[in-house]
Amino acid sequence: MPTDHFAGDPRTNYERMLAGDLYIADDPEIARRQQRAMRLAARYEAAYFEDAGTARPLLAELLASVGEGVDVRPPLRVDYGSNITIGARTFVNYNLTALDVAAVTIGEDCQIGPNVQLLTPTHPVEPQPRRDKLEAALPITIGDNVWLGGGAIVLPGVTIGDNSVVGAGAVVTKDVPAGTVVVGNPARPARTL
Repeated sequence: MPTDHFAGDPRTNYERMLAGDLYIADDPEIARRQQRAMRLAARYEAAYFEDAGTARPLLAELLASVGEGVDVRPPLRVDYGSNITIGARTFVNYNLTALDVAAVTIGEDCQIGPNVQLLTPTHPVEPQPRRDKLEAALPITIGDNVWLGGGAIVLPGVTIGDNSVVGAGAVVTKDVPAGTVVVGNPARPARTL
């Protein structure tokens, strides 16, 4: 018989997800919000290729907050969009994947290279809870004036400090102090700025 991981917890899986607790992604509200995000992202992509200027309202509807002068080149892949904020004058190149089960905060004046992945979801290491489809998430915070090189991957719970640079293809598993260049897998400091 399967384990009832939520015995005595009256919350929905969506409510557990928002609280940052373990949940199972089979909640109707979760599915509805994911479908909404996929529809808006597809509409944004189509509108952007017709006229980037007129696509901005769709991006603003998809994301929690979009600062002045932000440019996000599609395709943009998100879980919900509603947990993502992007600060003013930030440029996001093609094919950002931002799995925003928890908050994804991108500061002002950032440069996000193509094929960057911002991944907030986590899964249990123990086999049975993972088999039971439990998951959770930890927020990602990108400071101001950060450059994420093409193909960089930022893992759950990571904060990247202001004025830092993440080299192309780096996998960021730990916080990056402000004014630091990190490279490699796992990303490690190469120099300070």
